[in-house]
Amino acid sequence: MAGNSQRRNRRTSNKKGQQVGSGGQRRKGLEGRGPTPPASARKGHVKNRIANAKAKQSARRPAPRRGGPKGTNELVVGRNSVAEALREGVPANTLYVQQYIDSDERVREAIQLATESGMNLMEAPRPELDRMTNGLNHQGLVLQVPPYDYAHPDDLLAAAQDAGEDPLIVVLDGITDPRNLGAIVRSVSAFGGHGVVVPERRAAGMTAGAWKTSAGTAARTPVARAANMTRVLESYQKAGLMVVGLAGDGDTELGGTEVLDGPVVIVIGSEGKGLSRLVAETCDLLVRIPMPGGAESLNAGVAAGVVLYEAASRRAWPGWAGGPERSRLPRGGAPRGRGAARMRNGLDPP
Repeated sequence: MAGNSQRRNRRTSNKKGQQVGSGGQRRKGLEGRGPTPPASARKGHVKNRIANAKAKQSARRPAPRRGGPKGTNELVVGRNSVAEALREGVPANTLYVQQYIDSDERVREAIQLATESGMNLMEAPRPELDRMTNGLNHQGLVLQVPPYDYAHPDDLLAAAQDAGEDPLIVVLDGITDPRNLGAIVRSVSAFGGHGVVVPERRAAGMTAGAWKTSAGTAARTPVARAANMTRVLESYQKAGLMVVGLAGDGDTELGGTEVLDGPVVIVIGSEGKGLSRLVAETCDLLVRIPMPGGAESLNAGVAAGVVLYEAASRRAWPGWAGGPERSRLPRGGAPRGRGAARMRNGLDPP
């Protein structure tokens, strides 16, 4: 009778043992395949083709160089500018010369200097040079200068320690003219300084113009870049350096600054704005340069030269720059006889 069968039902039976089933295949079929991949990862999709094309372009680009912030290659254009840059030893890597150029003394000199320095010489048609220079009047000569390899501010301290000398470092705050930077680098090299620190932003960098003004001294005087000038000054203070800032309203005159003969950082601001507020507050001492002639201020490069000369004089001969032995000097503060002759000849005081 229907419904009264004595045959055991496998769905309701409690008997253990082998059961007839699908072997788990149905359960696996119910499992999902995971989340839907993005369009850029789906083969054949338009976004996937765009992503593959970008990946191929990135693979063809050269790997970025290490060693600090880097800029782009700089181009020096024009016959006079190129010849002067090569004459001053600007570290260029390629000289581009226009095809069928009308040669003159400047062109011949540039080619000769580039050949002697071992840099690449490339001949290019005029339309290519116009494209490289964005239509500037290149006169058939274009010099490519690679980005400057900036040092780290701590490297300047290490250089002084390796030389067994008290650090003499110049920090620039808001100097935007590359020629001023080049002149300061030249003064630092002339008076035995250990380097220059410049901000990363809103400040002059080591361009070809700065290299030319430095007259080749930038090759042996390191220039460092810092993202935060206040932190750099504080780190120098922790290392035992005195931070001296130049300001027109400084409390102390330069001649009475006795800390210049030890480990010191000289901070120089722009001629127009001077030191920024935070930098001025971080300085241990604000110094002014006496100007009896009535001028309100000095060019940043000139001011740096004056202070560096004062520091170098104190380190070489404390009595010459107003130190404890100044009272022994003849009237007028200038040495006479052999000492005066040595100073006129650019030699160290006796």
